[in-house]
Amino acid sequence: MDQTLAYCGLVCNMCPIYLATREQDPKKKRQMRAEIAQKINDIYKQKLKAEDVTDCDGCKAEARLFSASKKCKIRKCARGKAVENCAYCGEYPCKQLKKFFASEPDAKARLDVIRNTL
Repeated sequence: MDQTLAYCGLVCNMCPIYLATREQDPKKKRQMRAEIAQKINDIYKQKLKAEDVTDCDGCKAEARLFSASKKCKIRKCARGKAVENCAYCGEYPCKQLKKFFASEPDAKARLDVIRNTL
């Protein structure tokens, strides 16, 4: 499977929300969304229900986009600068990314590989 890399270095097509979007079995899709909501609630102390987990085609999508992705500051910045991903930004790694990388070191590693080839 080809990787769809988000601005921040996450791999969209490995995201549970992205995978649930593509699930064809309605029963399994509901179950996946319930599990996702529970995980988000546990980690981020939110109060999501399964129906709050909307379809998402990745953070570079225009139409189907998870609500948290719509609010993402990293996404907003990268789109404003019209960069393929944050590795192409002259301010890489910025304060926002450094904070994000503390919990997502694999995302940093992916962007570092790209950055080192520029």
